[in-house]
Amino acid sequence: MLESVDVVRRYNGLTAVDHVSLRLEPGHIYAMLGPNGSGKTTWMKMAADLVIPDAGEMRWQGKPVSRRSRLQVAYMPTEAYFYHGMTIRQAGLYYRDFFRDYDLQKLMALLKKMHLDRRMRINELSSGMMAKLKVAIILCRKAGAYLMDEPFNGIDLISRDEIAEAIAETFTPQTVMVLSSHLVEELEGLADTAVFMREGKLVGVRDIAQLRQETGLSLSDVYRRVYGEERWDLRC
Repeated sequence: MLESVDVVRRYNGLTAVDHVSLRLEPGHIYAMLGPNGSGKTTWMKMAADLVIPDAGEMRWQGKPVSRRSRLQVAYMPTEAYFYHGMTIRQAGLYYRDFFRDYDLQKLMALLKKMHLDRRMRINELSSGMMAKLKVAIILCRKAGAYLMDEPFNGIDLISRDEIAEAIAETFTPQTVMVLSSHLVEELEGLADTAVFMREGKLVGVRDIAQLRQETGLSLSDVYRRVYGEERWDLRC
């Protein structure tokens, strides 16, 4: 279980996450939704113990997140995090050095599925190739929670399908999966629960299938009403 208890994080006097209490259970893929500046990335970084809350507490399996919890909580940032001179295979080996749970054989299989040549250098990759590599690298950890910030950003439709398939195959009833994306349509067919954030606050946590049944709307259309002029307020 991944949990935040009344967490607050401020940057230069501006509140990025504002008293958010959120409990994420294993066996679910969560779509973390909201426009830029809603607090999604900051919340993920606090869950991964990369950013310290100013108030409140982040917990993994009932204990405060720490360097130890990083062994179970895998985080994929929006930025590329590989040395340019590395080959793809060297990037995998480098990541394995930090995590004992790393499955290099799985990485090689994912690279083949995603049509990535392990001999290519990082500085030779297109933005789409880099996006696929980031996902492949993170999914080869045997983690309890996967936090992926914009995994579908900047890639074509076929590559999105490849990434969605890799995520679905990695997910198990024992894992917590959190995906943020502005491409809401991509998350609708993958996630089962939506977490709505706005201006650092938690707007609501809803079962996606139930939300569609109640409103008669797709997740994309609900998003438009929550963050558009109507500003729907969804109870948690």
